[in-house]
Amino acid sequence: QVQLVESGGGLVQAGDSLRLTCSASGRTFSSYAMGWFRQAPGKEREFVAAISWNGGDTAYADSVQGRFAISMHNTKVTVYLQMNSLKPEDTATYYCAAVITGRRYAIRFPHEYDYWGQGTQVTVSS
Repeated sequence: QVQLVESGGGLVQAGDSLRLTCSASGRTFSSYAMGWFRQAPGKEREFVAAISWNGGDTAYADSVQGRFAISMHNTKVTVYLQMNSLKPEDTATYYCAAVITGRRYAIRFPHEYDYWGQGTQVTVSS
């Protein structure tokens, strides 16, 4: 079993930056592909960013391309989401997801992930 815990959310102003952290525990000796998703009130959960298990491939939603960056610390099985130039439309609950896989590409689709965190709230004021 894998447990994911997100941290780093908060209330910021438009243009500010935040870094979200997702720490995994449990089967930490396994190879994880990891991703970030978000869900705003009244909307469906959407893909934000993903990284392959070895960090060799990353993927981003068009809405965050060039502003957000995903990275991974394999030793501690931790994934980060650096969010720059935040906009009010980035306001959402952000979720970390993980799947044990040997695939070498980043995974965009939520149904392909097996483990999810509880989420961390990001609120961007205008």
